Amino acid sequence: MSCCRFLSSTPLSAQPIIIIGSNKNLLSDKTTQHLQIAYSSYSPPATTYSTKPSIPMDSKPTFDFLTKKPYVPPSWATNLCPLPSHIFSLGHLPTPIHKWNLPNLPKNTEVYLKRDDLSGMQLSGNKVRKLEFLLAEAVAQGADCIITIGGIQSNHCRATAVAAKYLNLDCHLILRTSKALVDKDPGLTGNLLVERLVGAHIDLVSKEEYANVGSVALTNTLKEKLLSEGRKPYVIPVGGSNSLGTWGYIEAIREIKEQLEKGNGDLAFDDIVSACGSGATVAGLAVGSWLSDLRAKVHAYCVCDDPKYFYEFTQGLLDGIQAGIDSRDIVDIQNAKGLGYAINTAEELAFVKQIAQSTGVVLDPVYSGKAAFGMMKDMAENPAKWEGRKVLFIHTGGLLGLFDKTEQMSSLVGNWRRMDIHESVPRKEGTGKMF
Repeated sequence: MSCCRFLSSTPLSAQPIIIIGSNKNLLSDKTTQHLQIAYSSYSPPATTYSTKPSIPMDSKPTFDFLTKKPYVPPSWATNLCPLPSHIFSLGHLPTPIHKWNLPNLPKNTEVYLKRDDLSGMQLSGNKVRKLEFLLAEAVAQGADCIITIGGIQSNHCRATAVAAKYLNLDCHLILRTSKALVDKDPGLTGNLLVERLVGAHIDLVSKEEYANVGSVALTNTLKEKLLSEGRKPYVIPVGGSNSLGTWGYIEAIREIKEQLEKGNGDLAFDDIVSACGSGATVAGLAVGSWLSDLRAKVHAYCVCDDPKYFYEFTQGLLDGIQAGIDSRDIVDIQNAKGLGYAINTAEELAFVKQIAQSTGVVLDPVYSGKAAFGMMKDMAENPAKWEGRKVLFIHTGGLLGLFDKTEQMSSLVGNWRRMDIHESVPRKEGTGKMF
């Protein structure tokens, strides 16, 4: 079966294609707007494209990192359409899997951890996998700059800023902040420090402006401005979550399968658990697990909006690659947003501290921290559901987000003191060398 491919040489000013099924009247305005994102990567096959920021295709690079290569999908995913044409090597892959000795698990339950937080330093996290496909398309279109959007501590925006600079592309970030801070310098905390160090251009919008205008209109506004200045922008949606970005975690399923095959062959995962913040990670995991013979049940813990919204949005992503499956049949989505996106209760932060102290694994407070908290709560309340199962938890990264929670965390990490040095210990000036 022949299939079209993602290789957008369509004019950058082209309007997104919006395909909504016969039940579109059942969708909220917010979901409809986000479905525009899900279908926005379509275009006819390209005849020419630029590879300027990458190593020329006719050369034989010594190293794979930061090279653009033709993409060959897994055999079990070749009926999806369109197929990506190229991929950029941006992540340090494969990321390791190891057993996670969580406390208080149900009887005979084993949890393993997929360390996508180790996919790179500045680029760390699940966003890297999506960007490998999205930036390959941007280069194919001849883009000279990238636009994306997110919260003030967006891991996706930080990863995009770094990856764009790796490829010699300018990056423009629209960051959502509070009304009280929108006219002030955003500072250098966490992700902002990295973004500003690599020279990203930052436009601040208030949460109220974001809610009333929407991410699509905001990025289009900046895109039109840059086009008028003679630039060639490429827009990446919130979290890199469109149908093309979904391929990042379809490819991750292939990676997980290969890791299992290289092991002793006795391990098989019954469940895969991940945070859900923009949708494409979960969509990729779910459709990949369903299409392949991995067949693990995928559980998503949403950290914003609600399960109904994410079932609808995930459906748009799946329809955008012609998966031919209902999202509700391949993923179980539960609410784990608590007080709201990027807002933590004292109990959630205490959980992050407990897991770090007991297992050495540091979870971010916005995504994996809330997802793991939700998973452990479900295991405690419904142990029979999880007993005897082997679970793979996807650590999607976001460590820098912890720096925005230092005031809230300070009371949890007070284990320090001045060292008591007895007066009998000999003292002589200059004994200790301070290099």
